[in-house]
Amino acid sequence: MTSSGKLVVVGQGYVGLPLAMRAVENGWQVVGVDVDARRVKRLAAGESYVEDIPDRQLRAALDSGRYEATADYAAAAAFDVAVVTVPTPLREAAPDLSFVIDAARSLAPLVTPGATIVLESTTYPGTTEELFGPLLEEGSGLSVGSDFRLGYSPERIDPGNRTWRLDNTPKIVSGVDAHSLAAVTAFYDSLVERTVPVASTRTAELTKLLENTFRHVNIALVNELAMFAHELGVDVWEAIDAASTKPFGFMPFRPGPGVGGHCLPIDPSYLSWRVRSRLGRSFRFVELANDINDHMPDHVVGRVTDILNRQGCAVRGSRVLLLGLAYKKNTGDCRESPATRVAARLADLGAEVRAADPHVDAAHVPGRIALVDADATQTAAADLVVVLVDHDAFSREIVLRHAGAVLDTRCWLRAESAPEPALAPTSTPAPAGAGVPRQRSPSGPVLVESL
Repeated sequence: MTSSGKLVVVGQGYVGLPLAMRAVENGWQVVGVDVDARRVKRLAAGESYVEDIPDRQLRAALDSGRYEATADYAAAAAFDVAVVTVPTPLREAAPDLSFVIDAARSLAPLVTPGATIVLESTTYPGTTEELFGPLLEEGSGLSVGSDFRLGYSPERIDPGNRTWRLDNTPKIVSGVDAHSLAAVTAFYDSLVERTVPVASTRTAELTKLLENTFRHVNIALVNELAMFAHELGVDVWEAIDAASTKPFGFMPFRPGPGVGGHCLPIDPSYLSWRVRSRLGRSFRFVELANDINDHMPDHVVGRVTDILNRQGCAVRGSRVLLLGLAYKKNTGDCRESPATRVAARLADLGAEVRAADPHVDAAHVPGRIALVDADATQTAAADLVVVLVDHDAFSREIVLRHAGAVLDTRCWLRAESAPEPALAPTSTPAPAGAGVPRQRSPSGPVLVESL
């Protein structure tokens, strides 16, 4: 397939916009459709809201005349390829495919013989053939396979990853028949370095869920291990590093305050829901992992309470500085972020919660949380600093020099260049709720604890 045809990308978020930009750079005429009029307005003005796409790249696409952002599906008429990258959230523990359904119904009247349509949205096995395809057939009057091509290709976008991008990450491709697979493969071959064909759309749909379920379950394992190791007086981080020296049979995962983003808190539940609804059985690994990871913010809050109590402070009235509100390092994405859940629960307990995150839009910060800079003044004024996200923008030196007590959920302070902190209180704690700097140890904070 040549890269000079018309491509429609439905959904201009963290998956759809990078795909659209890559296609423009490779010669496609691209229409980016998004139902959010505010997004469309920003895109038309050359203002990107996706961190992986700088404004200059978006403006170059607009200036080329090969990219148009719109909320009107009419602009998608006469497309050669359409890719659907809309959200698939959970609603009351069940998949919500309303955005996929709306996209299919809106595209269907525009489908012409020979067109190729690809679903990229994460979903359960069977969606492409049982739901998406029939909706396209119903609205177009055409038949899948004989009239138009249909396939599924799971997105593998990792926001903030500068090493593995859309173009060099292997792309799983599938089709409902041989002709569809060939068309889908040819399209992605025009954009990425390597495509990986699989036998069916169901396999491709399951592949995406398998990738994230694997991560979800293993993160849950080390999260639970971290809780037990703390109670047993064992350094779980050192144990993980030591186990990582084994050159076979082990892959390191590291604990944290929970899981976030669109993928890990949601995708495994799609698989669990499908197994239960279709087979009538529970996917026990997924359900256990959900329980562990969902309660990690509660564990962090419990550790905060314990540390403040040992310092002579109640949670209510204490000033807590949270470093990071995003769900992962070096991004501003707060979707399903465990850090925001920690912030909300501490605020519920009466803590004076302040948070620092240079990547997060202030509009996404919970109303009871004050967004501040992670400077020496804010660090020194906190009764406890909690490291929730290890952004590169944060300064270890400031924390080690000015913090009174630290709970480090990311093992961020344990860097070769960082001075060795004191591991036990070395000064008299301030009265509960004082919210003022305590006397510092010359070697570092009064107290540093990891998750």
